Amino acid sequence: MALFTLSFVLIVASNVLYHASQKSIAPGANPVLSLLVTYAVAMAGTLLLVPVFPVRVPLTEAVRQINWASAAVGVAIIGVELGFLLAYRAGWRISVGSAAANAAVVVLLVPTGLLFFGEKLSVTNIAGLILCLAGLLLVVMR
Repeated sequence: MALFTLSFVLIVASNVLYHASQKSIAPGANPVLSLLVTYAVAMAGTLLLVPVFPVRVPLTEAVRQINWASAAVGVAIIGVELGFLLAYRAGWRISVGSAAANAAVVVLLVPTGLLFFGEKLSVTNIAGLILCLAGLLLVVMR
C-alpha cells in the first residue's frame, strides 16, 4: 500500500476511533485523569512502535535533531484532547462537532500555509475553501 494511502487510512480510522471514544468517556470522569490514562496508553503504544521505526543514528544525534516543534505538538495535543472532551460534555454532537472544528482549522491553516510555509493556492483550492466555509456555516446552523 502506498505511503499516502496508508497514512490517509490511518488518519481517518484513528479519527473515527478518537471521536467515538471521546464521546464515550464517562461524564463524571475527571478530565485530567482521563487525559493521564490517554497519554499512558499513548506512551506504551509509542514505545511498542520503536522497533518498527528504529533510530538509525546514535541516540545523542537523534535527540539533537528534535526541535521545539515536538514539544509544541505535545501542548497542542493536550488542547485538542481537553477541548473535544469538554465540547462533548457541553453537548456537541459527534456528527457535526468535529466537522465544524476541522472546517474552522482549515480556514486558519490557509493563511498559516501561505505566510509561513510558502504554499500556494490554486483556483480549485480556493473553490474548495469556499465550500468549506459554506459547509461550516451550514453545519453550525440548526
